[in-house]
Amino acid sequence: MGRNNLGKYGVAAMLFSALLVLGGAYAVRYGLLENGVLPRDCSLPEAQGGLCVFKTVLVQSFVHQRMGWFSLACGVLAFVLGGRRFAWAGWLSGLAGLVFYSYDPAAVGALLSLLVLARPRQGREEGRKGEGEAGGQPGDGLGVRRLG
Repeated sequence: MGRNNLGKYGVAAMLFSALLVLGGAYAVRYGLLENGVLPRDCSLPEAQGGLCVFKTVLVQSFVHQRMGWFSLACGVLAFVLGGRRFAWAGWLSGLAGLVFYSYDPAAVGALLSLLVLARPRQGREEGRKGEGEAGGQPGDGLGVRRLG
C-alpha cells in the first residue's frame, strides 16, 4: 500500500479547491440569483442575451437536483473504480450542489468522493509490483533462519 501524502499535498489542495468552489457558488447564489441581478423573465424578446443563457443553465443544473445526482454518480464511480478524476468531479460538484439546493445526493456524492481522495495514492509501478508474484516467506524480515 502506498504512502499517504495528505499531510503534504492533499489536504491543502482539497481545502483550497473547496473554498474556491464554495465561494463561487455562494457568490452566484446570493450575489446574482437571489439578489435579482439576473433577469426575472427571460421569455421577453428584449431580455434575451448572455445573462438569460447563464440563468437558464444555472437553474437547469438544480431543477431536479441534477448537480447532486451528477455528484453522486461521480462519487460512486470514483469509489468503485478508484478514479481520482471522478473523485475530484464528485467532490467539487457535491460542494456546489450543497449550495444549489441538491442536499441529499450531493452530500453522499461528496463524501464518497472524499473517501477516494483521502486514500493513499498508488504509483503505477507500485500497484503492479506484486501482481502475479508469490509473496515472501512468513519468516522474511523477522530474522528467522532455517536450521541446517
